[in-house]
Amino acid sequence: MILWLPTLALAYLLGSIPFGYLIVLVFMHKDVRATGSGNIGATNVARSAKGLGALTLLLDLLKGFVAVVIANKLSGGTFGAPSDLGCAAAVFAILGHVFPIWLRFKGGKGIATALGVFLVLAPWAGIASFTLFVILVFATRLVSLASVIAAIMIPVFAMLTVEDRSPYFIFAIIFIALLCILKHKANIARLMNRTEPKFGTTKETAA
Repeated sequence: MILWLPTLALAYLLGSIPFGYLIVLVFMHKDVRATGSGNIGATNVARSAKGLGALTLLLDLLKGFVAVVIANKLSGGTFGAPSDLGCAAAVFAILGHVFPIWLRFKGGKGIATALGVFLVLAPWAGIASFTLFVILVFATRLVSLASVIAAIMIPVFAMLTVEDRSPYFIFAIIFIALLCILKHKANIARLMNRTEPKFGTTKETAA
């Protein structure tokens, strides 16, 4: 428990770094929360500049990745065979991104950070889900639809590709997927009503 408390606190703090907000503030001198959907994720950041969206995606991915790698290093876990602490750190990194203390607990929707943690928890599942996401974005230009379907499928892929599935692992992959889907509930409602704008239009909503 002595090891768990500081490790999970670190995972949360890493996850809570609002890269999208900071990048737009530094490079564009704007508050990304006043742009488009108001989300701090990569899709909304891309409204300011496409390069900034890609940078946000990468950094949001890396903070989740690093949080779980550190937890695994401290507790003996490996890629594709995470320790219980590594699984718990994955959850706390996602919670940090979605509910960052620095922005009054109003953060992003978790997709990029979830990909980062899954690249450690279940690498093949992360790769498969990202591939599916990219295909769907190119086919539909609906980032929210691609995000929700990827979130639904990633625990399925994880269960199929990871043999050593502890209760912590199962809880982590299901919790993370459900939280990401829940954060997209407004997008899901628009998708069902066929009013969700496509990526590249002036009114698209962030994933």
